[in-house]
Amino acid sequence: MDIKPLEPGFSICHAIYPQDLAEVKARGFRSVICNRRPGEAEDHTDNNALRQAAAQQGLEWVEIPVTPGEYTPEVIEAFGKAIDWLPKPVLCFCKTGRRAVSLWLHNQARQSGCDLGPLLDAAHAAGHDLHDQKDTFLKSDSA
Repeated sequence: MDIKPLEPGFSICHAIYPQDLAEVKARGFRSVICNRRPGEAEDHTDNNALRQAAAQQGLEWVEIPVTPGEYTPEVIEAFGKAIDWLPKPVLCFCKTGRRAVSLWLHNQARQSGCDLGPLLDAAHAAGHDLHDQKDTFLKSDSA
């Protein structure tokens, strides 16, 4: 697994599978957010096995399925609420990590006094250059 931290207590990752949840727990994570949609790929038909594996490891599990590029105010709100109440550290994943980092940026942009520059740099360091989408995140600030 290629886990990339974005800030203390929050990291992203590409797709994970039930057998990965023991390692997620061993790395100290307490919560997992899945941004994959059931049926989006042959290797991801539903979340049942992942949910069960997370429960067996004592990990909190939240599903916020997202279609790539479709970050609605409702999805961003649900993500923000999950980040607020889930035990830290949190690992968020999708197929490549891009939806996870995008949701994190949209949520952060809604915070008062947010400086997107360092957040975009953190996303880039995690392998997702979203600098060309800066205006998209600024729009979520006023949503």
